[in-house]
Parts: sequence; structure tokens; C-alpha cells
Amino acid sequence: MKNLKGEYYNAPFSHVYVEKEVRDHLRTKRILDRLPGAEVIEIDHYKDVFCRKGQDYILQHKAQNLIIGAKHGKLLYKGAPVCQSFGNKNFYYTSCMMNCVFDCEYCYLKGMYPSGNLVVFVNLENIFREVERILLEKELYLCISYDTDLTALEEFTGYVREWLQFAENKEGLIIEIRTKAADIHFFEDHAPSPGVIYGITLSPREVIEAYEHKTPSLKRRMAFAAQALEKGYRVRLCFDPIIYCKDWKRQYENMLENVFADINMERIEDVSVGSFRVSQDYLKRMRKQQPCSAAVQFPFINDKGVYHYPQELAGEMEQYLVDRLKEKIPEEKIFLWEDEEI
Repeated sequence: MKNLKGEYYNAPFSHVYVEKEVRDHLRTKRILDRLPGAEVIEIDHYKDVFCRKGQDYILQHKAQNLIIGAKHGKLLYKGAPVCQSFGNKNFYYTSCMMNCVFDCEYCYLKGMYPSGNLVVFVNLENIFREVERILLEKELYLCISYDTDLTALEEFTGYVREWLQFAENKEGLIIEIRTKAADIHFFEDHAPSPGVIYGITLSPREVIEAYEHKTPSLKRRMAFAAQALEKGYRVRLCFDPIIYCKDWKRQYENMLENVFADINMERIEDVSVGSFRVSQDYLKRMRKQQPCSAAVQFPFINDKGVYHYPQELAGEMEQYLVDRLKEKIPEEKIFLWEDEEI
């Protein structure tokens, strides 16, 4: 809520809603210790707060509250067809958190969730057991930063560290941690793991400034990627989603020139390329919430329930990036969303 000066009354996480079931959980206590000034409110179930009717996602996101709960029921999900599997047959994701501290206008979470508040599930041990169960049957490619940005919240939750410790020496398990965060001190507290890939999303400066609110600059993200490579981490560069703008070719060319100058492309694990796409149901809600956003109000094409740029435009943008990337990295390391099997 805003006051008469247009300022928000509450700081982020000024209120923390905690399920009674996890009030005494060690991770709950650890998180609350890092929010000494927050008002703590006990609740029966996270959905009692998160799924209330009539919430304003955009306004709530400006001053997010925190909801701490336990995740029950299905703990791992098969990867969505609008996301890349990078050639992995058993592609799954899990949600340790719901929503993100970053505020990208084109983010599908705005159409997926009824609330802009952040949910943290503290019963990671249940998710770990489910992963171990599946590993008894087959190999697993698991995205753990799918419905949030875990790295951006690492100082707050420590979840990346826990996943790294869990994944150590787990045969058949590959974990992807996708992020737009850029805290170079992150690598001081974590060690490289052969079973973990950091997917670092890069966008042109103009796209970041216009649409990727609260996120680090391109320069900082590139420094983050460069340092990760220097420390021996497996790094995937993600140019996904490509966002159309009037002079998109100039913007993406400038970005790539900076990337090639600052990042050792020979050491990159692989690269992801794909233009913006989103389900029709999500986009409907996103457009209602953001009537002035050029990123979501574009006249997209609806193809079997998925909205995307016209094929000619999408193909031109994607192929441009692929052609430029092929100058620095083998073609087999470039994963284009169009090549994915749905």
C-alpha cells in the first residue's frame, strides 16, 4: 500500500507468515534470525495467505511479505515444453520457493501466481528424499531455480549451499541453477561441483533497464560468469528469453561484443538461445496487470496455447544470435528452443 507521497508503507519482508507445522523447524529459525525486526504471524497453511482472492500481484511485489511453509504432495515435476531440456531425457524441476525478489515484466510468474509475496518451503529434506528415490530408477536432470532465483536469496536462505552438499557424489544427478544474480562473493562460500551447472541469464543493457527491474546490470552478470569460470564452475550462458525491441539487433550485438570481450567462451559449458514465449493463460493475466508494458502487450501469435513472436521475427532474432555465437563456440554447444522436442 502507498501513502500520499507514493511511498510504500512497509519494507520487504516486514511481515512473515509462518505455518504452525514448521514454526520450530531449523530452517524457519535460521530465516527468522535474519529478520529480527519482522512481525511474525502464525498461520495454518501458506495458501491461506498466498491464494487469497483479490490480491494485487504488482503492488504486493513492490513490498513483498514472506510466507514460510512446508511443501506436501508432488515434489518433483516434469519440465514444461516451453523450457529447454538441453538434450536430457529425464528433465524435472522442483520448487523450493515460489516467486522471486527480482521483478521482470515478462516473467511468467506474474501470470502463474495469485500473489506477489514470496513463499519459502523449509522441508528440503522431503525433496531430497524424493530425488534419491528417483535416482534409484533413472538419471535425473533437475532444475532447482525454476520458480524463483535461489542464488539471489542465498544469503537469506542458504539453499544453494544445501543443494550443493546434497548433490555431491550423487551419481546420475545433474542440477541446473538458473540465475540473474551477480554477487561475486557467492563463490567464496561455495566450491565447484561436477554435477552442478550455473545458468547465468544475460540480456542487453537496454532490456535490463526497461524490463528486468531490481536485477544486476549486464556488466555485473558478466563479471559473475567470468569469475565462476575462473573458479572452475560449469557455466551455461542463457540468452533466453530474447525480447524484441525496435533496434533489437544493435542492442544484442552490443551485448555479444561485451560478452566475447569479458568472458572466456572456450570454457563455457553451453549456451541457451530462445525468444520469449508464454502460455496463453499466463499472458492474459500478465497483460491485465501490466497494461503499459511493451514486453507483454506485443501482438504475439497464439500457437496451440503458447504465445510467441511471429515465426519470421522469432527466427530472425534467434538465428542472429546463433550465427554470432557460432563464431566463438561450437555449434553443438548451442541449444535453440526450436530444436527441443515437445
